[in-house]
Amino acid sequence: MIKAILWDFGGVITSSPFEAFNRFEAANRLPKDLIRSINATDPETNAWAQLESNQIGVDEFDAKFAGEALSLGHEVSGSQVLDLLSGDLREEMVNALKIIKSRLQIGCITNNVKTGEGPSMTKDPSRVARMNEVMALFDIVIESSKAGIRKPDPEIYKLACSHMDIEPAEAIFLDDLGINLKPARKLGMTTIKVLTAKQALDDLEAILGFGLR
Repeated sequence: MIKAILWDFGGVITSSPFEAFNRFEAANRLPKDLIRSINATDPETNAWAQLESNQIGVDEFDAKFAGEALSLGHEVSGSQVLDLLSGDLREEMVNALKIIKSRLQIGCITNNVKTGEGPSMTKDPSRVARMNEVMALFDIVIESSKAGIRKPDPEIYKLACSHMDIEPAEAIFLDDLGINLKPARKLGMTTIKVLTAKQALDDLEAILGFGLR
């Protein structure tokens, strides 16, 4: 029996930062997916992993990421990457959160960094209030930058379940990255890989048996 829906934030509730990465790369004549490839190299110990788990601060990340980019022959600072992180809200997903909240618990598990305003990491003052409204919908929010652990570490999913007083098998978890879904599924969660908002809501409706739009 499903008791809770757990959501990633960036790339699920908002548009993917990967889209912003690609726009930045194109505008600066950099190889497509350069930023993703840097973040995927030594993924447990690189600058990105250390920042998300709060082992280093923003200033140290700026220099470390720049060094990783330079090792591949390109000049990109960590601060430039951080400026790209906050995506646009997918209002259909926000509406689905409100519908589900009337029936089930909802929680957020997000790998984030201590930049911008709150879990959404927005730096745009005009968007802060709206982002905070959305974050307030969740019954619990687990942030990697506060918990000191990050997806795909199984402990972060266990932590969310503990806060919600549920077993993993009683949860559905949505994320846009397969690497983050694998450990959740192994723990017993039902998982949905988010490719588009429509596809994700179609899949979620099929499991829950009620409409979300």
